[in-house]
Amino acid sequence: MCANYTPSARDRLLEHFRIEPPPEDYAPEAFPGSLGPIIRRPDPKSPPGEMEAVNACFGMLPYWADPKLARSTYNARSETVATKPSFRHAWRHQQFCVIPVDSFYEPNYETGTAVRWKIAHADGQPLGLAGIWESRSGGADGRPLMSFSMLTVNADGDPLMDRFHKPGDEKRSVVILHPDDYESWLHAPLEQASRFLQRYPAHLLSAAPAPLHRAASRAVREDHPPEPSLF
Repeated sequence: MCANYTPSARDRLLEHFRIEPPPEDYAPEAFPGSLGPIIRRPDPKSPPGEMEAVNACFGMLPYWADPKLARSTYNARSETVATKPSFRHAWRHQQFCVIPVDSFYEPNYETGTAVRWKIAHADGQPLGLAGIWESRSGGADGRPLMSFSMLTVNADGDPLMDRFHKPGDEKRSVVILHPDDYESWLHAPLEQASRFLQRYPAHLLSAAPAPLHRAASRAVREDHPPEPSLF
């Protein structure tokens, strides 16, 4: 599970993802409930090449959900995304997105206590994570409120991602897309979507401790928040 990441900076959206940044600013570091950029088709039926970057809430918020639900819906398990109430509408309507990140963070317990580690591409390039998005009323200035969730896969036995989260817990990893697959993912038919939901080669990533200061660590100290019954 990933509850903390660094959104790609505006210039990197232009250089790496070749897309105009959202007009609004976004947080330099994102936690559940923060706004960050996602890349999506403006409409699930938009033709190839038609994409936009918009700011969205990190944590899926279906039309029926209390905004506090974002603290529990920031990750979606690939095995159950098609059936869980919080995610199934977005999945079934092929509302796929790419989440541009410079790095993401996971808790490492190898010292006996949780230490935040930073994971990034080994060559310093941004990463594009596979996600799903939702839209509802209630955004700023009467605009729709966008929200998103990162898709995750099992990472038991992975050379890198197996090192994170509590001992004995199932290991999970966000889905990192190859740059050549960004547009293909956005347009993937449901019957082909699963082929994108794979582990990323560990040797292409770098990881190192990056502890938070005490006040910030309190916000992400627990990597498995309680799940409401509807999730």
